[in-house]
Amino acid sequence: MVEQLQRLVVRYGERVQEPVRFRPGTWRPWLVRHGAEHVLDIGVASASAPGGDRLIERGDLARLRDGVGHDADCLRDLFVAVILWGSGTTNGRGPRYTEAALSDPRLPAVLRTTRAAVRRGDLSGAYRQFTVKGVGRSFFTKWFAAVDDREATCERALILDDRVFRSLNAIGWSSWKAAGTRHWPTRYATYVCSMHVWASSLGVEPDWLEWLLFHLNGRVDET
Repeated sequence: MVEQLQRLVVRYGERVQEPVRFRPGTWRPWLVRHGAEHVLDIGVASASAPGGDRLIERGDLARLRDGVGHDADCLRDLFVAVILWGSGTTNGRGPRYTEAALSDPRLPAVLRTTRAAVRRGDLSGAYRQFTVKGVGRSFFTKWFAAVDDREATCERALILDDRVFRSLNAIGWSSWKAAGTRHWPTRYATYVCSMHVWASSLGVEPDWLEWLLFHLNGRVDET
């Protein structure tokens, strides 16, 4: 695995993750009914796109996270920001699914308990506990990555979505074989551990390696 990843790192090592563009007007009707429309002010205005589009990046999520305490509304706002960042302008179902999550009475407790589990390093437990309408693995692992404020030396949470999976599968890595089980919480924790080991061997940051796999979306043999 390291050898195959090394080839990708050499080829794409100068690439960086760009900010994500989102359209506040699309999201506002879905958020206003929950009093969360102010989250749409996150990031900066996009000078290159019409219609009031804004740009949000991982650093914006980190700054918002660092100012969040235990208040349920603040955790909700961070969650909405994570979904905005994860959806951009390409996920047309994002606003509807986000509204479904915000309407789910389980959401406040799930956000609180999974954030605590992530910060304890219990990624398998966090995965097991995240059950909210409209939110699947691709997005709740974004939540894990956003709320994990542990030291960089820890095996911090990473995003695992279909695009990352596609790239891993394309280079021959299987989560269930690596974990020795088809139990998804264990497979997620195994993925995070593996990514940290590979990143250390390659001299790159784990979240950059995760982004690269996301960016390639399975197209690992393209030049």
